[in-house]
This record gives sequence, structure tokens and C-alpha cells, in this order.
Amino acid sequence: MREVMTKSMARNIFYGGSLFFIIIFVGLSVHSHRYITTTSTDHEGITESVALGKQLWEKHACINCHSIMGEGAYFAPELANVMTRWGVQDDPEGAYEVLRGWMEAMPTGIEGRRQMPYFELTEEEYRALADFLLWTDEIDAQGWPPTDAG
Repeated sequence: MREVMTKSMARNIFYGGSLFFIIIFVGLSVHSHRYITTTSTDHEGITESVALGKQLWEKHACINCHSIMGEGAYFAPELANVMTRWGVQDDPEGAYEVLRGWMEAMPTGIEGRRQMPYFELTEEEYRALADFLLWTDEIDAQGWPPTDAG
């Protein structure tokens, strides 16, 4: 004998399933929020210099060419772990010097090559941008972007 699903059975399945998935969604949202606010971001490391570096990043629209943690354009290199790739992640003075030297060497003047504009930054602004990139280097991006091609 075949059982027929009644309207009340269908309604119970619909409401029960909906409630189940709403509970799963809320639980995953809470977990994601807790992970982002407590595990992956170093709030204590946001100094005035790091904040100024972020403001410079936005003012000069660096995201129009560079990506940072996958967000932005792919015209120029990803910068989330640039300090690690340059080997200066533990050396703020070295990070400043390498960043300043690299930025001042741009544009190269080579015709047909992608080139970074010259921004005429002050020493304080170079240091702030280096501090911002050092801070982003510390964010747990779960291995993205890879530090080598292998």
C-alpha cells in the first residue's frame, strides 16, 4: 500500500528543513565572525602608522593595479605577502628601505613595460606604507597567495 503525503506532512517537512538550514546558516555566520575578529586579524597591531599606510593605499588607489589578499586588480603583483617574498617581514627598517628603493625606481622609462607611477611620497609616508604592508603580511590568509611558484 502506498502512502500519500498530506499537506500537513509536506508543511512539516518544509518548516523543519527550513529551520534546520537557518540554524546551520546562523551557526556558520557566528563561526566566521568569531574567526575573522579574533583569529585572523591583529587588531592590536594597527598603529597610527599602519592606519596612515592604509589611507595612502586608498588615496593613491593602489588597488586599481595591485591586489591585496585577492581583492583588487591583477595588473601588478599581489601585495599581501610581499614583505615575506622580499625577505624583510621581520625587519621594519629593511622593509622601508626595500619598498622606498623599489618605488623610487619606478617608472623605469622602458617603453611598452607596465610601470608604476611616481607618487612623491614623504619619508613618513613610505614608512607608513611599509608598516601597512608588514601588517597585512601578518594576517592569516590561510596560505594565499603562495610565496613561491612551486
